[in-house]
Order: sequence, then C-alpha cells, then structure tokens
Amino acid sequence: MDADLIVTLAAGVLIAVGVAGIVVPVLPGSILILLAFLGWAIGVSSGAGWWSFAFGTLFALAGMSASAVLTGRKLKQRQIPNRSVLVGLVAGVVGMFLIPVVGLVVGFAGGLLASEFVRQRNLAAAASSSWAALKATGLGMLAELALALAAGTAWIIGVWVHFATR
Repeated sequence: MDADLIVTLAAGVLIAVGVAGIVVPVLPGSILILLAFLGWAIGVSSGAGWWSFAFGTLFALAGMSASAVLTGRKLKQRQIPNRSVLVGLVAGVVGMFLIPVVGLVVGFAGGLLASEFVRQRNLAAAASSSWAALKATGLGMLAELALALAAGTAWIIGVWVHFATR
C-alpha cells in the first residue's frame, strides 16, 4: 500500500467516526471531520485534496453553525434557560455511564425535565418545555448530520478525483 492510500483510509475512518459523533454526541463530530479533511489534504498534497478540504470545511462549519443557531433560536422562543440545558447535559453524561447505550438520551431528557420542573413548579409546563428543547436539539443535530454527510460526499468525490488523476 502506498502512503496516499493509507492516509485516505485513515481519513475515511475519522470522517465516519465524526459522523457517528454527531448522532451520538460524545465525540466532537464536525471538528473531527475538519481535522480528517485537513490531514487528508496535507497527506495527499493534491489539488483534489485541497478542493475537497475547502468544500468539506464549508459544509462542516455550516453544520456546526446551523446546529447552534437552530437550537438556540428555538430555546429562546420557548424561554428555556441555558441552565436547564446544562443540567440536562450533565445528567446525560452521568446517564451514559449508568445506563449503557441509551443513558445519554435518557439522562439528558430526565435532567432537562427535572431542571424545568424546579424552575416552573408545574409538571405539565416542564414536560412541554422539555419536549420543545428535545425537538430543538434533535433539529440541530439533524441539520448538522445532513451537512456532515454532504462533507463526506465532498471527500468521496475528492478521493475519486485524486486517484483518477494521479
């Protein structure tokens, strides 16, 4: 195997792990994708590598931005404070260790509901705002995932062009 093939395989694995990191938010998904693109572009040192890096970076940054903007806007509309989301995140991390596989989601939802209940003193209102926060988070993750997949597509096209023209 030559060096280009090894770098390409490593980048492909990192991009796949990055996409998985968006769905299971334990890993820094889009950042890992950006680093994989940069490493691949440096490793193959071709025009296709750098063009692929440019488009992949554009998609990954757009995904991170869209996720933050969509989630933040929905949370502000429902007047859900950042403290509730932070409590949900901490509970999600704890849940990840207590309940394998689904603990992150269960912990986040439970922590968010508990924090909103303490804030609002009404279970129905807390459940409604927690559900809105979960939907907003899911929408942000979906937008980031779609753009990460677009970045992965840009990488696949770059790989094809690189190996077809060398």
